[in-house]
Amino acid sequence: MSAGADQIRVDLGQRAYDVIVGGGLFERAGELVVPHVKRKRVFVITDANVGPKHGPRLEQSLRASGLAVSTIVLPPGEGSKSWQQLGLLLDQILDQRPERGDVLLALGGGVIGDLVGLAASLVLRGIDFIQAPTTLLAQVDSSVGGKTGVNTRQGKNLVGAFHQPRLVLADLDALGTLPKRELLAGYAETVKYGLIDDPAFFAWCEANGAALLAGDVAARQYAVAYAVRSKARSVAADERETGVRALLNLGHTFGHALEAALGYSDALLHGEGVAIGMVLAHELSVRLGLCPAEDAARVRRHLASVGLPVAPPARLGNTASQLVDLMGQDKKVRDGRITFILTRGIGRAFIERDVDTAVVRDILDRALAA
Repeated sequence: MSAGADQIRVDLGQRAYDVIVGGGLFERAGELVVPHVKRKRVFVITDANVGPKHGPRLEQSLRASGLAVSTIVLPPGEGSKSWQQLGLLLDQILDQRPERGDVLLALGGGVIGDLVGLAASLVLRGIDFIQAPTTLLAQVDSSVGGKTGVNTRQGKNLVGAFHQPRLVLADLDALGTLPKRELLAGYAETVKYGLIDDPAFFAWCEANGAALLAGDVAARQYAVAYAVRSKARSVAADERETGVRALLNLGHTFGHALEAALGYSDALLHGEGVAIGMVLAHELSVRLGLCPAEDAARVRRHLASVGLPVAPPARLGNTASQLVDLMGQDKKVRDGRITFILTRGIGRAFIERDVDTAVVRDILDRALAA
């Protein structure tokens, strides 16, 4: 392992795996991956943006360790998380006659990770896969925990499977090539961990978030490793998201509805939707008499200070009622009731399934009018 790297265990018994966080991991991918490969063949699946930047050094290392590498390049963007692209990917894999000892390696952000993970769960009724996340959002959230899926016209991630990776390589060097907007999207998911159950980490973000976004390597390592440890605990306690793991959806009920309203396009990145959603979740909690108004203001202030959106996009043409309808299609709905992650203050999030949707509509009306 690279000097200074963090190795974090996701404790799931026989399906446990390590998440390695540090720099220079793709150059050492071969030695890190080989122990997890039953047959010396790896399908590297990436997209047209990520592949040219990070594929050569990773593939060179894999081949130097004696692994046969087949590379599949997909179109970039959220649009690739679709039935159509999943079918095309499966055909490309099956055309090369894979065996159950082969491994898929997802090189990219959350879209690639989710899509490749689902493909791995389906090929030959399930083969191993490895995550090599290249965005901050994927490193702190989507690459850990085994959630896979595609989007459908009915909503986000409504079709998928829990399929845990065998290894996660979070190479911090990959973050150096990200556009500022992508970094910010991932930062929203990083801040989330403090807002759920650790006020001290949120305070750390307030003090160090700007440095992290500006390229401070130590700050990035600390934040990514912290987030992975936090998520690993949630996954180990509640792999299938029937309890405490649902807290990781803070901001997502609102955020997913906004993403759906904008057609899962680049008009609103997932992390941007989560940032807006976290602000709205805190404001809803204030309205319900649960959260101090100063805590909601503090959340809004910090997210805005680093450049994240804190209100729905001006171009959004949907009404509050339409957004609530979209929330009703969320996979976390129980007995027809929308699941919200609310809060009693910074670091005190909880699950609530009994919220008056009239209050939700009023919160959204005010946000849309701002």
